[in-house]
Amino acid sequence: MPSSSCRVLLSGASGFIAAALVPELQKQGFEVFQLVRGAAREENQIAWDPIQPLSPKQVSGFDTVIHLAGEPIMGRWSGAKKRRIRESRVLGTRHLSDALAEAAERPRVFLAGSAIGYYGDRGDEVLLEESAAGQGFLPDVCREWEAATQAASEAGVRVVHLRTGLVLSSQGGALGRMLTPFRLGVGGNVGNGRQWWSWIDMADQVGAILHILQTESLRGAVNLVAPNSVTNAEFTRTLAGVLHRPAIFPVPAFVVRLVFGEMGKELLLASQRVEPAKLLGSGYRFRYSGLRASLQAALE
Repeated sequence: MPSSSCRVLLSGASGFIAAALVPELQKQGFEVFQLVRGAAREENQIAWDPIQPLSPKQVSGFDTVIHLAGEPIMGRWSGAKKRRIRESRVLGTRHLSDALAEAAERPRVFLAGSAIGYYGDRGDEVLLEESAAGQGFLPDVCREWEAATQAASEAGVRVVHLRTGLVLSSQGGALGRMLTPFRLGVGGNVGNGRQWWSWIDMADQVGAILHILQTESLRGAVNLVAPNSVTNAEFTRTLAGVLHRPAIFPVPAFVVRLVFGEMGKELLLASQRVEPAKLLGSGYRFRYSGLRASLQAALE
């Protein structure tokens, strides 16, 4: 059995970020164990239910814990959907944090998922990690989500909140959903196109997580976005250009609200101009700081 310094406990292993992260962790020499819902079917799996307390014995002996699990936020937000979004993040994080705090062998670092939805709809304001939280369902969830790590932090674990933006990968996420209409030539601006979209290439999402693991000075909120946010209109033009397709079919804001309801307002129409101040300040070098290069690499 490898030493605890080589062991990583990961939740959300079925997600597209984890799919890119796990091979890189293994290249670095980590042995990756997974928290999985339902029965554990492999030796490296640990069964858990995010809305139920977790035994400290189950999570003892790991050097690193990376918590990425959560109900997908895409889709119309019914009352039941909003409850699942909140509970899967807040209760799951709280139960994991409580167990880590009480574990006989606590981890050195706990990387907990979060999102730039924390900031809410902020127009042209430049948002840093110290910026206040916004108003709305997503900011409320993100505040509670981050606060749920308190037990681990108070127990001396280095806690980092991964405030992730729009992750660019052809394998999933928002870009994966956008490709079909854009390839068919029916893509276009969302709303007036002036809202800021803060994005990050999947290679940098993974690279930033590995950098954070190795950088003891990083703790608390860290914005995982590229240095150059773009407006939705610029994102649309760039994606269409890379695909060599027109982008002449905008989706008016009232249609977004009609079709997607609250989710459309807070996720598609909200403006978040986020800067990765802590990553840059700690010496992280982005592989992709320009949108076109990122999209070209993702789609080649």
